[in-house]
Amino acid sequence: MNLFDQLVLFITALVSNTLSAFSGGGAGLIQFPILIFLGLSFSVALATHKVASVALGLGAAARYLSSSKLERQFVLLMLLFGLPGVVLGGNLILQVPEDIAQIALGILTGGLGLYSIFKPKLGQDYNPKNRARKNMILGGIALFFLGILNGSLTSGTGLFVTLWLVLWFGMDYQRAVAYTLVMVGLFWNGAGAITLGILGEIYWQWLPALLLGSLLGGYLGSHLVIKHGNRWVKRAFEVITILISIKLLWVS
Repeated sequence: MNLFDQLVLFITALVSNTLSAFSGGGAGLIQFPILIFLGLSFSVALATHKVASVALGLGAAARYLSSSKLERQFVLLMLLFGLPGVVLGGNLILQVPEDIAQIALGILTGGLGLYSIFKPKLGQDYNPKNRARKNMILGGIALFFLGILNGSLTSGTGLFVTLWLVLWFGMDYQRAVAYTLVMVGLFWNGAGAITLGILGEIYWQWLPALLLGSLLGGYLGSHLVIKHGNRWVKRAFEVITILISIKLLWVS
C-alpha cells in the first residue's frame, strides 16, 4: 500500500470516528465500506475495523476520564453482560447470511433515529431510573443482546447502546455517549477484535493509519460532545442513524 492509500485510510478513520464519537456510534458507516472498497474481504475488513475501533475507545477515554466520572455500577454492568454477548456475536456472524443481517439492522437503526426525532425532549436531561437490582439485571440482559449485535455486525450498534442507556436508565445523551464510547469502543470492540482475530484474519498492514485516525477521531469527537452538549449530540445521533439505515438498506 502506497502513501496515498495510507492517507485515505487515515482520513477515513479520522472522519468516521469523529462522527461516531460525537453521535454515540456509527464509525462503520464510512470506515468499514472503505476497507472493502480497497480490496479486503468482508470477514477480514470486519476484523480489521474492530481492531481499529478500539483506538476510538482509547481516544474517547483520554478525553472523558479527565472531565467525567463513570459510575462503577454501569461499568461493571456493561462488562459482565456485554462482553459475553460480543464474543457470542463474533462466533455467530460467520453463520448468519450477510444480506438478512444488514436489512434487519438497517430497519432497526432507522427506527432509532425516527424515534429520537419524534421525541424532542429525549435525552436532554439526566433523570436516573431503573436503578433497583431487578431493573439493573433486566437492563443488563438487554445489553447482552446488544453485545451480540456489536460482535456480529458492523455499522451503528453503538447507537443502540446509547439509546438504551437513555431510555432505560434515564441518562442524557452526553452521559450515555460517554459510556458507549469508553465501554463499547474500548472493551466491547476489544473483545470483538480478539474473537474475530482468532476466528478469521486481521490485515495488520493497514492498522497504523487506521489506529492513528481512530485515536484522534475519538478524542476530537468526545471533545465536541463535552463542548456542545445534549442538543447537538441528539441531532448528530439522529442524522447518523438515518444515514446508516439508508446505507444498509441501499446496499442489501
